[in-house]
Amino acid sequence: MLLENKVAVIYGAAGSIGSTVSLAFAKEGAMVFLTGRTKEKLEVVANEINRSGGKAMAAVVDANKEEEVNNHLKEVIKIAGRIDVSFNLIEIQNKQNIPLVEMTPHDLVDPVEKTMHTQFITLTAAGRAMLKQGSGVLLSLTATPGGVGYPGVGGFGPACAALENFSRGLAIELGTYGVRVVNIRSGGSPDSRPFAEAMKTDPGLHTAVIKKMKSDTMLKELPMMKDIANIAVFLASDMAAKITGVTIDATVGTTCGLNYRTTV
Repeated sequence: MLLENKVAVIYGAAGSIGSTVSLAFAKEGAMVFLTGRTKEKLEVVANEINRSGGKAMAAVVDANKEEEVNNHLKEVIKIAGRIDVSFNLIEIQNKQNIPLVEMTPHDLVDPVEKTMHTQFITLTAAGRAMLKQGSGVLLSLTATPGGVGYPGVGGFGPACAALENFSRGLAIELGTYGVRVVNIRSGGSPDSRPFAEAMKTDPGLHTAVIKKMKSDTMLKELPMMKDIANIAVFLASDMAAKITGVTIDATVGTTCGLNYRTTV
């Protein structure tokens, strides 16, 4: 198993992508500490992991509150002795499908501020613990607008770019202590909760959006949640021991060049 004896802390572990990553980590042998704001939802994921022979513990933690994050990590270290992986997957609300020239300053800045606030808290808290133990992996997740101009995404694009830049900076500062920092840039998973909710709201528009997103990729497909989870498992494992300070692109080629006009 790729993550045998590893200790992972997942924020937003009850969400669609958070639970998928948590289950994948546990399947590969990691002891997973699940956090979020709703205990009942976290326990559903924890019970599924434990019933299948994995190891998981759930705790209510607000990843936007520094004191709660720090106190929880102290508890993790008390129980497991170390922290090998930290991955913040909480969802940040943002306004999209509005032209930038029609947005308010708050509309643009709010998702950037909220993204960087929670990511700074969780990444630096785990980073401090990892530099003391001399090892660890800090993961983060962004999307296509982090690497290429994309219309109609409002503050989501700047938020992704800011997080990717922060990830690189953290990698430089923590690398000499044996800590790796890697970001994953997803093309958007159509089986995730935000897409499912959009489908219920406006099935016709949602189908058209997914079709356009797929047409922009090189393989005419989008990464599913399990694809992102598999990449995270690899990056958290010792097989990726020399990968740090980069964004791993899982946009199916979109950020390398829009491909919808190509014909063979």
